[in-house]
Amino acid sequence: MKTEALKRVYLFQSLKNTELELILSIARRWKFTAGQAVFREGDEGDRFYLILSGEVRISKQVPGIGEEALAVLKPGDFFGEMALIDDAPRSADAISNQETTLLGIERKDFESLLFLNKDLAYAVLWAFSRTLCQRLREMNDKLQAMLAMRGGF
Repeated sequence: MKTEALKRVYLFQSLKNTELELILSIARRWKFTAGQAVFREGDEGDRFYLILSGEVRISKQVPGIGEEALAVLKPGDFFGEMALIDDAPRSADAISNQETTLLGIERKDFESLLFLNKDLAYAVLWAFSRTLCQRLREMNDKLQAMLAMRGGF
């Protein structure tokens, strides 16, 4: 696998090719059949995935309604990235829509790599910080718009 696939992931965009090769050295391929769960809501979050081929549906089970699809991810998309940082359980289901190949990075391997490579750790954690700030701003904007529609802001 080449480093170009990792370059598409926001967490790794600012990394040098040598750093990307280090990350690839701890990655592993995972294959899933159509309809097979990659993980379920509530499962331990211990791995990040990049889609190499196929599709993955991210969804939640809504009481009284059933499955609510949140997104359908395609090759080049990624999911589960927060599992590299926190110990929280999965917040949604991830189901393979068709035969799918994923590149997975386990948290324990990622943590070991960052521990041994401080410059890499700094670059990746800085990218996480920027992303979290961006997501917080987006959430604030959505909340403000929702409250404005309700006349409460």
